Amino acid sequence: MTYATQNDLATRYGTSLLVELTDRAEEPTGEIDAQVVEKAASGTDALIDGYLQGRYVLPMSETPPLVRELAEAITIYKLHRYTPSEKIVDEHKAALVTLDKVAKGVVRLPIAGVEPAVKPGKGVRVTDRERPLTAASLKGFI
Repeated sequence: MTYATQNDLATRYGTSLLVELTDRAEEPTGEIDAQVVEKAASGTDALIDGYLQGRYVLPMSETPPLVRELAEAITIYKLHRYTPSEKIVDEHKAALVTLDKVAKGVVRLPIAGVEPAVKPGKGVRVTDRERPLTAASLKGFI
């Protein structure tokens, strides 16, 4: 399941931008190349899964809006062969920061059936030596 589809990208960024970024034929066809979009989207999915796999059960049953938005920002950045606009670069950086926050548990995803991974050993653990304070061990001090 792809987090951001070609339709999602077209809705957010416009069809003309997708045609410009994906029509890489010798003679331009004026159409969106679905294979180029799919390759960028699958790379984005792998990146997002890498951030989420330690905290959530994958694959997700449904894509939350936050993950879709992050996937759109990362995929459109990946589709650029040359220098993207400043807005695209800023959205990409912000998406990676947000993914890092999701991975650390600062931002949580509201999805039914997705549970955070439980890390063993939470809490404080103190180990100290025995303190045998008896009359025999205090001989000479009392």
